[in-house]
Amino acid sequence: MKFQSDPHSGANTITGYGAGYVEINKTPYAHAVVLTSDGGISEWPVQTFDHLEAQNFAQLVDLKPELILIGTGSRQRFPKPELLKTLIHAKIGCEIMDSQAACRTYNILVGEGRQVLLALIVESA
Repeated sequence: MKFQSDPHSGANTITGYGAGYVEINKTPYAHAVVLTSDGGISEWPVQTFDHLEAQNFAQLVDLKPELILIGTGSRQRFPKPELLKTLIHAKIGCEIMDSQAACRTYNILVGEGRQVLLALIVESA
């Protein structure tokens, strides 16, 4: 699926998504990523949803976003509550959704000028 992006915004945007990849600013990535609206893109060391650990969420808190979107792959799956304790204690909002919905929501929030972070699991094709 392709997404529209605003080339004048200067923020990271999702420009495409499909089985085995996500496209950020027209560059494809075939692994889990963390991206922020203000320009950061990094690999997220998560192979699959079942490999999520508390330290993966602690890494996100250090980036101090207003809101975190977690894309869990092809379907929405909720992490165990104990994995989210770090986010709760830091009082950072978190939304869990399938990866395509997370990509769409991220682009909308970036377009509104929000400080949002997207942690996206990219399932292999």
